[in-house]
Amino acid sequence: MKVKADDIIATLLSMGDEWQRENLMRFFKTGKGQYGEGDRFIGIKVPDTRMVVKEARLRVPLDEIAVLLDSEWHEARLCGFLLLVEEMKAALPKARQPLTANAGRRDEIARFYLQHARSANNWDLVDMSCPKILGKWLLYPQADGTMPDRQVLYRLAASSNLWEQRIAIVTCWMLIRSDDYDDTLRLATQLLPHPHDLIHKAVGWMLREVGKRDMTTLEDYLDSHAHEMHRTTLRYAIEKMSEEKRRYYLS
Repeated sequence: MKVKADDIIATLLSMGDEWQRENLMRFFKTGKGQYGEGDRFIGIKVPDTRMVVKEARLRVPLDEIAVLLDSEWHEARLCGFLLLVEEMKAALPKARQPLTANAGRRDEIARFYLQHARSANNWDLVDMSCPKILGKWLLYPQADGTMPDRQVLYRLAASSNLWEQRIAIVTCWMLIRSDDYDDTLRLATQLLPHPHDLIHKAVGWMLREVGKRDMTTLEDYLDSHAHEMHRTTLRYAIEKMSEEKRRYYLS
């Protein structure tokens, strides 16, 4: 039986907690002039939202997910993105299937995500969705056997929208986990001059993830770029290094 967005939103609204709502509004910077200005929260913890997703997964059509992603409620948008994560997971090739299996469905989900990317208008919505949707999509061949075009990440990075820019770099987490670092390093360089703290942190985080798998690659990158990095980016990038190395790059 298919599940409608209105029913999901009604369930979420019934779970709201006023103390949690006020706490989330402070945590996600919804005040005037802050990056989450105007966002509205019901007041639900993420594990509870995930329980709603678990009950509805693979039973919510894309047009109903679109309703969730257009919602004024942060938790409804999170629910929509997590449902989309489940759709991508279900579209990945199963054991003994060719890697091109379900390629059309993966393309459909990725295109849908990109159409609604600006609904991921806070860092949690970005970070919990893009690696497992766009990141996974980029790792599997299309129906004709060619790989998806990663230029989509560079277009997102060049956007004027903060959240699309964060999607570009955080999507790279899945590429890094496949020991593929080139796009991460190029995108990091493209975003190094960015003025916003949320991009400084995201770039530093992805560089740190590269270092966790290949410290030599990270050190080579820092040797060339540490001098032009924002301090926050650098501190995030070197977090797993020895104290001696951290002092060296900070100096």
